Amino acid sequence: MGLQNAKAPGVKRASILMLGLDSAGKSTLLYKFRYKDAFLTVPTIGFNVDMIEVGKDFTLTFWDVGGQKKMRELWSNFLEDTDGLLYVVDSSDKCRLEESRREFELILKNESIKNIPVVVLANKQDLPGALNAEEITRRFRMKKYCSDRNWYVQPCCAITGEGLAEAVQRVATFAKQYRKSKETFTTLKE
Repeated sequence: MGLQNAKAPGVKRASILMLGLDSAGKSTLLYKFRYKDAFLTVPTIGFNVDMIEVGKDFTLTFWDVGGQKKMRELWSNFLEDTDGLLYVVDSSDKCRLEESRREFELILKNESIKNIPVVVLANKQDLPGALNAEEITRRFRMKKYCSDRNWYVQPCCAITGEGLAEAVQRVATFAKQYRKSKETFTTLKE
């Protein structure tokens, strides 16, 4: 089977890379996107991949990569051919917020994801003292680091599912726009 046939006609796909520190809630979010249930997850060693249909002709492939320190060194290997970055933050963990921001900043500096749209999920909004979307936007200096791309900060809770439908919709919209602009650019270059 040739590569041309691999893509079903009319079905558009986009790859979404899901990153964040360990325990930010990435895998729980992924289960919730998919099954509407919250699972108890164990730390991801390696990565999870899941496909989620958004509408009838658009499929998002989520790459949920482990966030432990030794896994973070491999993050850059996943950046190629990504159409969107979903960065998950534990909004209630003030001790690790700075660490999370530093990792986020490092990723955004990577050439392979120049202009790639970013959705930051301010997770664990159900916990006391969780920072809201505005505070995460400010602490993560979104306006500065993401001035060259579409970005959005979505408050959510992986356990209750609050904010998740909006997050998936936002990611899908951004990824579609990004793919369109990429195709236009490629056509112009040829």
